[in-house]
Amino acid sequence: MSARSTGLTKDAGWQVGVSRTLPQSPATVWEFISGPRGLELWLGAGARLTGEPGSPYETDAGIAGEVRGYRPGDRIRVTYGDTTVQVAVSAAGGGRSVLVFHQEGMAGPEERERQRAHWQRVMDQVAEELDRPA
Repeated sequence: MSARSTGLTKDAGWQVGVSRTLPQSPATVWEFISGPRGLELWLGAGARLTGEPGSPYETDAGIAGEVRGYRPGDRIRVTYGDTTVQVAVSAAGGGRSVLVFHQEGMAGPEERERQRAHWQRVMDQVAEELDRPA
């Protein structure tokens, strides 16, 4: 596969994933990422999820979608415009966790690169928020 087609899959179109190991426990990261401030960072201001598959959501910016999957403590999968976004949290050992943002169904390599930069910024913001004293 050439570098030009990196991120192109047979079934999910163009996709991108960004992950980071964080010093916080999976429970702490999950509580943040599925709570109001975390949802605002990765999904958009005003987003609220019920965790019920098929339930709709809308952000203050007018992005609408629906919950496709929700496994507490593990992952959230939602439609986001014409794409699908998943956020997942897993144990990394030593009380740490791995946080992953994954987006699929993008239109092409340009959108993939824009979204990769977006998810890297979101990851930086999440890590910064989690590092703040409570």
